[in-house]
Amino acid sequence: MKSSQFLARARKRIPGGVNSPVRAFRNVGGEPFFIARAEGAKIWDLDGNEYLDYVGSWGPAILGHAPKVVVDAVRDAAARGLSFGIPNPLEVEMAELICEWMPSIEKVRMVNSGTEATMSCVRLARAFTRRDKIVKFDGCYHGHVDALLVKAGSGALTHGQPSSAGVPQAFVDLTISLPFNNAEVVRKAFRENNSEIAAVIVEPIPANAGLYFPEENFLPVLREECERNGALLIFDEVITGFRVARGGAQEVFGIKPDLSALGKIIGGGLAVGAFGGRAEIMDQLSPNGPVYQAGTLSGNPLAMAAGLAQLRELDRINGWKLLEELGAQYEKLARDAINNSNIDITFHRLGSMFCVFFAAGPIVDLASAQRSDLKMFAKFFHGCLKRGVCFAPSQFESGFISTSHTPHDIEATGAAVREALAEL
Repeated sequence: MKSSQFLARARKRIPGGVNSPVRAFRNVGGEPFFIARAEGAKIWDLDGNEYLDYVGSWGPAILGHAPKVVVDAVRDAAARGLSFGIPNPLEVEMAELICEWMPSIEKVRMVNSGTEATMSCVRLARAFTRRDKIVKFDGCYHGHVDALLVKAGSGALTHGQPSSAGVPQAFVDLTISLPFNNAEVVRKAFRENNSEIAAVIVEPIPANAGLYFPEENFLPVLREECERNGALLIFDEVITGFRVARGGAQEVFGIKPDLSALGKIIGGGLAVGAFGGRAEIMDQLSPNGPVYQAGTLSGNPLAMAAGLAQLRELDRINGWKLLEELGAQYEKLARDAINNSNIDITFHRLGSMFCVFFAAGPIVDLASAQRSDLKMFAKFFHGCLKRGVCFAPSQFESGFISTSHTPHDIEATGAAVREALAEL
């Protein structure tokens, strides 16, 4: 098999044979397959197998794979030059669009990954407040930033190590990791670290330990405590930004953060990130202020062209309405299949994001998500895969629907889920 051949070659030259850990299938067993091409809602591996895809490049492919409007934009941009290292008009257009759609962002800077975005937010918050400590939440993943790889989610959680070797204890000592959805613990942390907390960083909708949601008073308490104590509130919307709504999770919940980290969808599938917020904070960045941050490929014309084309098309077709309809269709089918099984399963969905936990509810934080039966999930994953449906190869990741998925695709997915659960 061609995928097996490439995996053997990859393992000789790439650690684990992959360039991002969750791709290794360690959480579900078996070997990862290699993709030959992708179009719309489908992917094809090197051995010719076709799958309905709900990984969506881990979120960016909100219009599906290789949408014509994005491919054309990239082709046109590439013909004019791949990278300049000098300002180009597209990065200005992207900055204007982000600030228009997310009013909490008055100024924004482009980077090349979500990790760069969150790292820069933390540095900026520390400089602006002249404080050192950061509050984060168990299971929230903010990229592989040293200070934030404490009780992290995503691949770190998938491999049973929600932190990382190589992170100095001194960094860990400046990071306070708290249980999500516990407002009283947040208040206590501020009382016990008076005038030392620079910022609270949070995924407003955690999507890296599965998918679960903030309780009604949780995000308002974060906003209240930050204001009362002179700390900054940072929303990591690398996943949720422009997916759950035109204005992201901050629009859904009506909470205005001081800084926001963005990525994924704003690059249309190319490497991208961005961070922005209040002008007085952002003006602390070099060359205006003392906080240094730079990137050779930041705001590169290909990523900006792809992202602008994708966002404008999403807006033109009112993609969020379509995604909600498709999501609701899938939720009904999935819940019907779950109800017909004799397995403890909790299903979560918001718009086009979803997760199936192999555990009884409620699931509101990392501790409850970790009750999931990982062996059962692995069997479910492979049961769906052999029926042509590709979900994320980890219990602790979210699924993503695109506007390229059709009602027929969703019906087929529902059938695969029902059959896979029946096998269990």
